Amino acid sequence: MNNLSRLLQNIKDNPATYLDKPSLTCLHSFLNSYLSTFCDLGFIQECLAMEGFGDWMQERVETTVPRSWDAIFLFTHGSERNAFYSFFELFEEFLKHKESYQNQKDEAEENLKSNMKNWKSGTYNFYKLLKDIKKRPAMYLGTTSITRLDMALRGYKVARTEVGLAATEEEIQFEGFQKWVQEKYEIKSNQSWAKIILFFSMDEHEALERFFELFEEYQNRNKSSEVEKNSD
Repeated sequence: MNNLSRLLQNIKDNPATYLDKPSLTCLHSFLNSYLSTFCDLGFIQECLAMEGFGDWMQERVETTVPRSWDAIFLFTHGSERNAFYSFFELFEEFLKHKESYQNQKDEAEENLKSNMKNWKSGTYNFYKLLKDIKKRPAMYLGTTSITRLDMALRGYKVARTEVGLAATEEEIQFEGFQKWVQEKYEIKSNQSWAKIILFFSMDEHEALERFFELFEEYQNRNKSSEVEKNSD
């Protein structure tokens, strides 16, 4: 079983651990970021693990209108929950139709082992990724949604963990954002930073914009703390 198959089984068994809830939209954002991260790191075979699935879904529902696979699932299954669980069945069926699947799996595993020897953690600019998402949220997330951003960042983190990369300095710094948001809004529950910001916003769009404002404030606060620490 390759990395993606193992991950999907874990998500299916414990959706709340990865996505907070069984939601196809959340799963789509998570997987897009997860696979894109492998591409950015140079693990080409792994990032192509779902290649052709969208086209296969369109052929299955006999539509010539371009639609993402999550849009097709939601249209044909009605609810986020039903679409979520149906995805696993149909994706398994899709894999059986891929003649080169076994070869891709073996090549991907060898590719991962080879690239892990050459890749050094700390060279990936996490904050640049956030800046790129801020400039073009639709390109990275599909729409301006803080929930999709949260899922995308979770997928990014899981992908890097799977290839054995240690967290970069920026990623470690970002881990403190959760606690900082909780303190700022005086929230004592274990709600994620995305849910907290969304709760205090009008909608997903406003919450995403608010995230970047808060993140900039968080960064500036950390910079000020470092300056004060160095001056002592």
